[in-house]
Amino acid sequence: MRVLTGNDLKTGDVIWWTGEGWSRHVDDAVDAGEQAEQTLAAEEAALRVNVPYVIDASREEDGSVRPAHIKDRIRALGPTVRPDLTLKPKDPEAIDWVI
Repeated sequence: MRVLTGNDLKTGDVIWWTGEGWSRHVDDAVDAGEQAEQTLAAEEAALRVNVPYVIDASREEDGSVRPAHIKDRIRALGPTVRPDLTLKPKDPEAIDWVI
């Protein structure tokens, strides 16, 4: 599975491509497949995402998305030094949006 990620230009938040827009929740990410580079180029040109890139990930049996590299797993969940600040799956306090 090839997943797109980057940072939101306005907030700096880590965001994940949903197939229609961007979400703060890694579990909303979809497989970008062969269209990954084209989608990245279009989204970066539209000034919706900063430093977008493609990562390898897998979809677990429970439906969650697991980035292959530890760096991206940390980016997906938030700070590791303050567990109270991590992004919880479907956290009602977190704002989801489609750009």
